[in-house]
Amino acid sequence: MRSRYRAHEPHAAYFVTSTVVAWLPIFTTAARCDILIESLEYCRLQKGLKIYAWVVLDNHFHAILSAPSLPRVLADFKRYTAQRVLERLEKENVEWLLNQFQYFRAKHKTESTRQVWQEGSHPQEIMDDEMMLQKLDYIHHNPVKRGLVATAEHWRYSSAHERCLGAASVLRCDPWK
Repeated sequence: MRSRYRAHEPHAAYFVTSTVVAWLPIFTTAARCDILIESLEYCRLQKGLKIYAWVVLDNHFHAILSAPSLPRVLADFKRYTAQRVLERLEKENVEWLLNQFQYFRAKHKTESTRQVWQEGSHPQEIMDDEMMLQKLDYIHHNPVKRGLVATAEHWRYSSAHERCLGAASVLRCDPWK
């Protein structure tokens, strides 16, 4: 993972952000958002990922996560979701987005013809409960601040359903501490 930020502590929770290249709006359908959700759930079951909070927006996602090897899990997650997103866009015949992913591919990415994710995920270690609450608020209110919903719990692709309403969401969260 190319980033000046590093996840050093194997069992610590980290606030992470992953952004689509050029902030392209790809997570605008349930089918595309579900790629991320299903992949996060797979990482939980197969790679020891703990998910404490999350939100998917049209061109990025935020989460609070931990794993024994978080950098490796995130790299695998991004590689796999990029492949699945590209397959989905090809199936939907969304040529303009496919062309953009080709155009914005970093020149050193010679193993592929397209790039979906920006490099890095900028992990920030959650140091205490106060920081956890601040990051939870940021994650859950991101769709509200962008004017997409009136209240956080109305955004389907967010852990706010579970945290604010106690209702089931499309991806359950692990307990903090």
